[in-house]
Amino acid sequence: MNPIPEKHSYNDYLNESDVIDFSHPLIKERIRELISSQMSEIEKVRAVFHYVRDSIAHSWDIQSKRVTCRASEVLTYKEGICYAKSNLLAAMLRSVGVPTGFCYQRLTLFDTPDKGYCIHALNGVYIKDLNKWIRLDARGNKPGIQSEFSLDEERLAFRINEEYGEIDYPIIYATPNAKTLHTLETSKNALNMYKNRLPDFL
Repeated sequence: MNPIPEKHSYNDYLNESDVIDFSHPLIKERIRELISSQMSEIEKVRAVFHYVRDSIAHSWDIQSKRVTCRASEVLTYKEGICYAKSNLLAAMLRSVGVPTGFCYQRLTLFDTPDKGYCIHALNGVYIKDLNKWIRLDARGNKPGIQSEFSLDEERLAFRINEEYGEIDYPIIYATPNAKTLHTLETSKNALNMYKNRLPDFL
């Protein structure tokens, strides 16, 4: 996959918003703990990716009912579904000047198409030193799901099965998808949301 940025200006991938609230004190504090001025850009991206992937639990994996959305909220409670975790990864990377956007896949929600579909969120990150966009998936690893930091061949959490009608969308969006944000902002129970309320098309 060669990801395609939606916007021409890298500045569009550095903006702050209510959801991507990287000026929040908690985010600033965590960045100070993770990042040093001696680190290269690639080392910074790798450190932040590993933190969000490994230290922020996926709500479904821990069977938590809590719904998080804003980046600072995800960091406060250290949990969220992929939409929320992608918000946090974007906020943390944007806070250190790394252009970061949002990418999506359409996947079967569970094992087979008859159990429904969902939109899955990951991130597109611009690596200035390499002059290229890469995609990173901070969903969180578990048996059967393994995403890694990779600058060359993508190592995402999910492989697309076209026979099942799954889709790998190539666009890197500058802002989170409106449907995914609406789902987070209007849901009260993360487990019910995950099973019944996730959008199935962009």
